[in-house]
Amino acid sequence: MATPSDNGFIENHTYDEIRIGQSARLVRVLTLADIQAFAAVSGDMNPSHLDDAFAQAAGQHTVVAHGMWSGSLVSALLGNQFPGAGTVYLDQALHFLLPVHVGDTLTVTATVSRKQDAQSRVEFDCLVINQRGEPVLRGTATVQAPTHKVRLPAPHAPRIQLFDPQARFDDLLARGAGLEAVRCAVVHPCDKESLAGAIDAARHGLIIPVLVGPQGRIRQVAQEAGIDLADALIVDVPHSHAAAERAAELAAAGDVEILMKGSLHTDEMIHAVLRQPRLRTGRRMSHVFRFDVPMYHKPLLITDAALNIHPTLPEKVDILQNAIDLARILGVEQPKVAILSAVETVNPAIPSTLDAAALCKMADRGQIAGAVLDGPLAFDNAISRHAAAIKHIVSPVAGDADILAVPDLESGNMLAKQLEYLAGASGSGLVLGAGVPIALTSRADGPMNRAASALLAKLTAHSLRRDRARRAAAGAA
Repeated sequence: MATPSDNGFIENHTYDEIRIGQSARLVRVLTLADIQAFAAVSGDMNPSHLDDAFAQAAGQHTVVAHGMWSGSLVSALLGNQFPGAGTVYLDQALHFLLPVHVGDTLTVTATVSRKQDAQSRVEFDCLVINQRGEPVLRGTATVQAPTHKVRLPAPHAPRIQLFDPQARFDDLLARGAGLEAVRCAVVHPCDKESLAGAIDAARHGLIIPVLVGPQGRIRQVAQEAGIDLADALIVDVPHSHAAAERAAELAAAGDVEILMKGSLHTDEMIHAVLRQPRLRTGRRMSHVFRFDVPMYHKPLLITDAALNIHPTLPEKVDILQNAIDLARILGVEQPKVAILSAVETVNPAIPSTLDAAALCKMADRGQIAGAVLDGPLAFDNAISRHAAAIKHIVSPVAGDADILAVPDLESGNMLAKQLEYLAGASGSGLVLGAGVPIALTSRADGPMNRAASALLAKLTAHSLRRDRARRAAAGAA
């Protein structure tokens, strides 16, 4: 067969070498990634191939492969192995006999049934059977076989990296299933994006929105954008400053358990929170991004890229603890924290490396709890085991970080935006350290990002509820 040899070369079969009755075989196991990749490349989005619920309702039990995916295996066999390089496909007739499900092992056989010397044509009988020996596809294929012997280095196909933002989003939303929606003050939702994001989060069962802002402007935005406010409560105030103050008052009084930023400046909202003593916790407020990154094997938290410009060492302690607490709320029992710098060794000329070393020692002494810390680590060896191995870094965190702690806001903000705009990551974010979580969204965020931020806030609000209940029970005892 014309398969890649041990030394990385392929060799074909010429027309003169081919004999009637000669055959070739290929074995392939169908994965869900195969179905998704075929859908993405072909554009065939039939829900029978991509939606389990639809497939079950149609009596298929689970999603099935596209019929032409099985047919493409015949093409792969003829083009790669027999006759191999130089084969020209002329005709194919296929009959699809049974559905192919994820996990099925298919054996593809092509047997020479006829040769036409005038044009170097070869006709094959094609059969595909599953692991139970049942035919799933049968047919014929006609090719023009190569007439010249070829021995070439095996070519390398491009790698397909599958990333399904909707599936990741659905998985994130599932974390909040079974938890009741939480009252949320949406502060000054006076543009289409922030108002639609709040109403969308309500539709997902994440929040009960309390819209705090100028009622006339809110209703005008809703009308112009076609947003149904339904029975959402509107707290009428004249401007953004008043909206921030009123929302903070509602949170301090316990009337809402979440704050969500609308179309106002972050500073305006955060300062209103700081002016409420009942919202202070004794911990520094900080922002945490959560990203689903196509090329990384799990979600990444990045902190602080939005609030603290040049945090001091004590402030970094709070920033880390806030991120660790969120990671644990999201189900990571002992998150791995990479404290980033430009290098992975302590260098007195680079202050962030000194802070990283101090933070790791503070964690050893229990001053930072609930996580495994390592640093300083450069970005490459924080997220790549290969990079860490090259530099001989032995660490439980290197290449497997859950949290990336950046030296300052500038580096963190650039890193976050690079992940989003260059790496295709989908993100959400939350401010922690106050008495209530604050969903802090960007004007550029889409509905999915805003709903994801609301989900983080909802989970955190429920965690704070449980903490208060435990403290109350302990006090009563």
